[in-house]
Amino acid sequence: MAAEPPVPRAAGVAPERDVERFDAFDQLASMVALVHADGHVLRVNGALENTLAASRRSLQRSSLLDWFVDAAPMRETLHAVAGNFVATSRFDTHLRRAGASDLPVHAIVTQSDLPGCVLVELLEIEQQTRLDREERANTLAQSSKDLVRNLAHEIKNPLGGIRGAAQLLQMEVNSKELTEYTQVIIHEADRLQSLVDRLLAPHRRPHVVADVNIHEVCERVRALILAEHPRGLTVVRDYDASLPEFRGDREQLIQAVLNIAHNATQVLAEKIADGSARLMLRTRVARQATFGRQRFRLALELHIEDNGPGVPDDIRDRIFHPLVSGREGGSGLGLTLAQTFVQQHSGTIECDSVPGRTVFKILIPLP
Repeated sequence: MAAEPPVPRAAGVAPERDVERFDAFDQLASMVALVHADGHVLRVNGALENTLAASRRSLQRSSLLDWFVDAAPMRETLHAVAGNFVATSRFDTHLRRAGASDLPVHAIVTQSDLPGCVLVELLEIEQQTRLDREERANTLAQSSKDLVRNLAHEIKNPLGGIRGAAQLLQMEVNSKELTEYTQVIIHEADRLQSLVDRLLAPHRRPHVVADVNIHEVCERVRALILAEHPRGLTVVRDYDASLPEFRGDREQLIQAVLNIAHNATQVLAEKIADGSARLMLRTRVARQATFGRQRFRLALELHIEDNGPGVPDDIRDRIFHPLVSGREGGSGLGLTLAQTFVQQHSGTIECDSVPGRTVFKILIPLP
C-alpha cells in the first residue's frame, strides 16, 4: 500500500494580516491555538498562555506537539484534518505544564481557511469539577466562619466576667499559692480573649482601599521572613514586572501572604536546619481567568511555593477551615485569615500539594 503523501506546509509563516483574524479567540475561556499541519504554532490565545504559564512569544516559537505527554495522537490528527481526510476530530489527551502536574484535556481539531493550517481547541476536563469543588469549599468555609464568629461572640462576654472575678479574688487572698491559681485564671482568660479577637478581627476591620503594588507586598513579606530565618532558607523571587497596580488593602494582603509564608517556614523547620529550605514568590498575569463562577479578562496570579513535606492528606480538604492545623500547637487561624482577606478582594486561594512541593495560588481580579 502506497504511503500517503505528506500534507504540504504553508510556505513560511502565514501573513500577519491573516493570522490577526484569530485575535478574537482571546475572548474565549477555552484554550485555542492556530497551527500548521506539522505542529508549528502560529497563534495562541490568552487562556492557553495562562494555562501553560509561558509567554505568547515563546509558545509561538514552539511546536504544538511538544506540549503533550503523548504527541502521536495529535500528530496523526493534525495530518488527517489538514489533509482533508476528516473535517474535525476529538480525543482526550494530557497537556504538559512547567512546574505542575499534567493536565487532562479534551482536544478538538478542526479545519481553518488558511492553507495547511488547523485550529486546535483544548477543554480542561476537570474545569467543571474544579469549579464545583471551589464553590462547595467556599460555602463550607463561610458556614464555618459564621459558626465560629457567633461562638466567639458568645464566649467574649463571659470571659470578661471570669477575668474580672479572678482579679477581685486575687486582691482578697493572702496565700501565695492561691494567688498563683488566680494568675493562671487571668492568664488563660487573656489567651482566650486574644484568640476570640483574632477570630473576629477579619469581620470588623475596615477595608482600606488604595493602590496596591503586589511586588511591594511580596518584598515586605520576604524581608520579614528572612529577618526571622537569616540562615538555611532561600527565598526566590520570580516577578512579572508588567503587573499593574490594583485597588485593595495593602496591609490585609501583606498579612495574607505572610500567614502562608509563615506556615511554610514552620513545616520547613528541618530543611532550614540543614540549609536546603526553599520558598518561592512568583507573580504572573492570568488572562481570561475563571474563578468564583466568573470570568475575568485579567487577574493577578501569585504563587507561594515551598519544598516542604506537603499538606497532610487528612486535612487537605479542610486547611482553610477555622481551627484546623497540621502542626501541633497551631491555632489553625492563619490560612483562614488569609482566605478571608483574599476573598475581600473578590479573589480566591487554592492549594496544590505533593511531598516536596506545595503551592498556594492567589487569584485577584485586575482592572
